[in-house]
Amino acid sequence: MIRPLVSSAQCRAARALLGWTQAMLADRAGVARKTVAHFEIGRRVLLARTRRDITETFERAGLEFIWSPTSGEGVRFASRPPAPQLD
Repeated sequence: MIRPLVSSAQCRAARALLGWTQAMLADRAGVARKTVAHFEIGRRVLLARTRRDITETFERAGLEFIWSPTSGEGVRFASRPPAPQLD
């Protein structure tokens, strides 16, 4: 089974849940901020590897993604919000 990867809408929602800027996500996922920005507005289709890096970055931060054929896609905290990260 192929593992689903984050969509542009899930990416925007996940950042909002965590209070992350595009730059913060880019830094943590090891991608360029412009890559995140273009992905989120649908201007760019990312390689599967890049989408996987972004997906895994959010999962390490305590989020889980929802992919349901009946209710659609979403994102939520896996159990409880993680402690704030100090930068």
